[in-house]
Amino acid sequence: PEFVVEFFAFANLNNTIRLREGRLLVRLSDLLEGAPQSVLGAIAHILLAKMYRRPIEREHASRYRRYVSSHDITQKAHLVRQIRGRKRIESARGHTYDLEKVFDDLNTRFFYGLLARPQMTWSRDHARNSLGHYDPAHNAIVVSRVFDHPAVPRCAIEYIVYHEMLHLKHPVKLRGNRRCVHSAAFQAEERLFPGLENAKQFLKRL
Repeated sequence: PEFVVEFFAFANLNNTIRLREGRLLVRLSDLLEGAPQSVLGAIAHILLAKMYRRPIEREHASRYRRYVSSHDITQKAHLVRQIRGRKRIESARGHTYDLEKVFDDLNTRFFYGLLARPQMTWSRDHARNSLGHYDPAHNAIVVSRVFDHPAVPRCAIEYIVYHEMLHLKHPVKLRGNRRCVHSAAFQAEERLFPGLENAKQFLKRL
Protein backbone atom coordinates (compact mmCIF):
# COMPACT_ATOMS: atom_id res chain seq x y z
CA PRO A 1 0.00 0.00 0.00
CA GLU A 2 0.95 3.63 -0.45
CA PHE A 3 2.62 5.34 2.52
CA VAL A 4 1.62 8.83 3.65
CA VAL A 5 3.97 10.14 6.35
CA GLU A 6 3.64 13.39 8.27
CA PHE A 7 5.18 14.89 11.38
CA PHE A 8 2.56 15.91 13.92
CA ALA A 9 2.65 18.11 17.02
CA PHE A 10 1.65 15.48 19.58
CA ALA A 11 1.67 16.40 23.27
CA ASN A 12 3.81 13.32 23.88
CA LEU A 13 6.42 11.39 21.93
CA ASN A 14 3.77 9.45 20.00
CA ASN A 15 3.86 7.67 16.65
CA THR A 16 0.79 6.17 14.97
CA ILE A 17 -0.06 4.13 11.89
CA ARG A 18 -3.51 3.58 10.34
CA LEU A 19 -4.75 1.84 7.20
CA ARG A 20 -7.28 4.07 5.45
CA GLU A 21 -8.71 3.49 1.97
CA GLY A 22 -5.77 1.36 0.92
CA ARG A 23 -3.17 3.83 2.20
CA LEU A 24 -0.98 3.60 5.28
CA LEU A 25 -1.20 6.88 7.17
CA VAL A 26 1.79 7.40 9.46
CA ARG A 27 2.04 10.22 11.98
CA LEU A 28 5.36 10.76 13.73
CA SER A 29 6.07 13.12 16.60
CA ASP A 30 7.59 16.33 15.28
CA LEU A 31 10.38 15.80 17.82
CA LEU A 32 11.67 13.13 15.43
CA GLU A 33 12.05 15.41 12.40
CA GLY A 34 15.83 15.51 12.79
CA ALA A 35 16.22 11.82 13.63
CA PRO A 36 18.82 9.80 11.69
CA GLN A 37 17.55 7.60 8.86
CA SER A 38 18.43 4.49 10.88
CA VAL A 39 16.11 5.62 13.69
CA LEU A 40 13.27 6.43 11.28
CA GLY A 41 13.76 2.99 9.75
CA ALA A 42 13.52 1.43 13.21
CA ILE A 43 10.26 3.33 13.85
CA ALA A 44 8.84 2.09 10.53
CA HIS A 45 9.68 -1.51 11.49
CA ILE A 46 8.13 -1.09 14.95
CA LEU A 47 4.90 0.47 13.65
CA LEU A 48 4.43 -2.15 10.93
CA ALA A 49 5.19 -4.97 13.35
CA LYS A 50 2.60 -3.65 15.80
CA MET A 51 0.03 -3.16 13.06
CA TYR A 52 0.41 -6.68 11.70
CA ARG A 53 1.01 -8.20 15.14
CA ARG A 54 4.49 -9.39 14.35
CA PRO A 55 7.40 -9.59 16.80
CA ILE A 56 9.57 -6.49 16.97
CA GLU A 57 13.23 -7.20 16.30
CA ARG A 58 15.38 -6.34 19.29
CA GLU A 59 17.84 -4.35 17.17
CA HIS A 60 15.14 -1.93 16.01
CA ALA A 61 13.57 -1.61 19.46
CA SER A 62 16.96 -0.92 21.04
CA ARG A 63 17.93 1.67 18.42
CA TYR A 64 14.67 3.57 18.89
CA ARG A 65 14.84 3.37 22.69
CA ARG A 66 18.41 4.68 22.76
CA TYR A 67 17.47 7.67 20.62
CA VAL A 68 14.34 8.73 22.50
CA SER A 69 16.09 8.16 25.85
CA SER A 70 18.92 10.52 24.95
CA HIS A 71 19.23 13.62 27.12
CA ASP A 72 18.40 15.99 24.26
CA ILE A 73 15.17 14.23 23.25
CA THR A 74 13.95 13.63 26.80
CA GLN A 75 14.45 17.32 27.61
CA LYS A 76 12.55 18.38 24.49
CA ALA A 77 9.75 15.89 25.18
CA HIS A 78 9.42 17.20 28.73
CA LEU A 79 9.17 20.79 27.50
CA VAL A 80 6.67 19.90 24.77
CA ARG A 81 4.46 18.10 27.27
CA GLN A 82 4.45 21.17 29.51
CA ILE A 83 3.45 23.42 26.62
CA ARG A 84 1.04 21.19 24.69
CA GLY A 85 -0.23 18.78 27.29
CA ARG A 86 -3.35 19.34 29.30
CA LYS A 87 -3.54 18.34 32.93
CA ARG A 88 -6.93 18.64 34.52
CA ILE A 89 -6.43 19.34 38.19
CA GLU A 90 -9.50 18.42 40.22
CA SER A 91 -9.16 19.03 43.96
CA ALA A 92 -6.85 17.95 46.75
CA ARG A 93 -9.72 17.91 49.23
CA GLY A 94 -11.76 14.74 49.09
CA HIS A 95 -14.70 13.46 51.11
CA THR A 96 -12.41 11.60 53.52
CA TYR A 97 -8.83 12.74 52.92
CA ASP A 98 -7.22 16.07 52.07
CA LEU A 99 -4.15 15.28 49.97
CA GLU A 100 -2.43 18.57 50.76
CA LYS A 101 -2.67 17.86 54.48
CA VAL A 102 -1.39 14.30 53.93
CA PHE A 103 1.55 15.67 51.92
CA ASP A 104 2.40 18.32 54.52
CA ASP A 105 2.29 15.79 57.36
CA LEU A 106 4.54 13.33 55.51
CA ASN A 107 6.87 16.14 54.47
CA THR A 108 7.38 17.11 58.12
CA ARG A 109 7.77 13.54 59.37
CA PHE A 110 10.07 12.13 56.69
CA PHE A 111 11.59 14.95 54.64
CA TYR A 112 12.26 17.67 57.26
CA GLY A 113 9.69 19.83 55.44
CA LEU A 114 12.15 20.36 52.57
CA LEU A 115 10.04 19.10 49.65
CA ALA A 116 8.17 21.84 47.81
CA ARG A 117 4.55 20.76 47.56
CA PRO A 118 3.45 20.12 43.97
CA GLN A 119 -0.15 20.34 42.84
CA MET A 120 -2.12 17.64 44.65
CA THR A 121 -5.28 16.21 43.13
CA TRP A 122 -7.60 13.25 43.19
CA SER A 123 -8.11 11.57 39.83
CA ARG A 124 -11.29 12.17 37.87
CA ASP A 125 -12.23 8.48 37.88
CA HIS A 126 -12.09 5.60 40.36
CA ALA A 127 -9.28 3.70 38.62
CA ARG A 128 -7.94 0.63 40.40
CA ASN A 129 -5.15 -0.18 37.96
CA SER A 130 -3.18 2.94 38.95
CA LEU A 131 -2.80 3.88 42.61
CA GLY A 132 -1.29 7.24 41.80
CA HIS A 133 1.48 8.94 39.86
CA TYR A 134 3.77 11.94 39.88
CA ASP A 135 3.67 13.99 36.69
CA PRO A 136 6.93 15.98 36.46
CA ALA A 137 5.83 17.92 33.37
CA HIS A 138 2.96 19.48 35.31
CA ASN A 139 4.49 19.08 38.78
CA ALA A 140 1.44 17.24 40.09
CA ILE A 141 0.77 14.21 42.27
CA VAL A 142 -2.45 12.44 41.27
CA VAL A 143 -4.06 9.79 43.49
CA SER A 144 -6.89 7.51 42.37
CA ARG A 145 -10.20 8.68 43.78
CA VAL A 146 -11.04 5.11 44.75
CA PHE A 147 -8.94 5.65 47.89
CA ASP A 148 -10.96 8.64 49.11
CA HIS A 149 -13.20 6.44 51.24
CA PRO A 150 -13.67 5.85 54.99
CA ALA A 151 -12.88 2.15 54.50
CA VAL A 152 -9.36 3.01 53.31
CA PRO A 153 -6.95 3.15 56.27
CA ARG A 154 -4.79 6.24 56.60
CA CYS A 155 -1.60 4.17 56.33
CA ALA A 156 -2.62 3.14 52.78
CA ILE A 157 -3.24 6.68 51.52
CA GLU A 158 -0.08 7.87 53.27
CA TYR A 159 1.96 5.14 51.60
CA ILE A 160 0.64 6.06 48.12
CA VAL A 161 1.48 9.75 48.63
CA TYR A 162 4.85 8.88 50.24
CA HIS A 163 5.75 6.74 47.22
CA GLU A 164 4.97 9.60 44.84
CA MET A 165 6.93 12.01 47.03
CA LEU A 166 9.94 9.75 46.56
CA HIS A 167 9.50 10.15 42.80
CA LEU A 168 9.59 13.90 43.42
CA LYS A 169 12.82 13.53 45.42
CA HIS A 170 14.44 10.90 43.16
CA PRO A 171 13.70 11.79 39.50
CA VAL A 172 13.93 9.16 36.78
CA LYS A 173 17.53 8.69 35.62
CA LEU A 174 18.99 7.20 32.46
CA ARG A 175 21.42 4.30 32.67
CA GLY A 176 22.68 3.68 29.18
CA ASN A 177 19.50 3.43 27.15
CA ARG A 178 17.30 2.39 30.05
CA ARG A 179 15.24 4.50 32.41
CA CYS A 180 15.82 3.87 36.10
CA VAL A 181 12.50 4.65 37.78
CA HIS A 182 13.09 3.11 41.22
CA SER A 183 16.76 3.59 42.07
CA ALA A 184 18.48 1.87 45.00
CA ALA A 185 18.19 5.11 46.99
CA PHE A 186 14.46 5.29 46.17
CA GLN A 187 13.86 1.71 47.32
CA ALA A 188 15.91 2.19 50.49
CA GLU A 189 13.83 5.21 51.49
CA GLU A 190 10.60 3.43 50.62
CA ARG A 191 11.47 0.69 53.12
CA LEU A 192 11.67 3.33 55.86
CA PHE A 193 7.91 3.91 55.69
CA PRO A 194 6.64 2.46 59.00
CA GLY A 195 3.31 1.12 57.72
CA LEU A 196 4.75 -0.33 54.51
CA GLU A 197 3.66 -3.97 54.88
CA ASN A 198 0.20 -3.16 56.24
CA ALA A 199 -0.39 -0.68 53.42
CA LYS A 200 0.76 -3.13 50.75
CA GLN A 201 -1.40 -5.91 52.16
CA PHE A 202 -4.47 -3.65 52.08
CA LEU A 203 -3.76 -2.49 48.52
CA LYS A 204 -3.35 -6.09 47.32
CA ARG A 205 -6.88 -6.88 48.53
CA LEU A 206 -8.49 -4.15 46.43
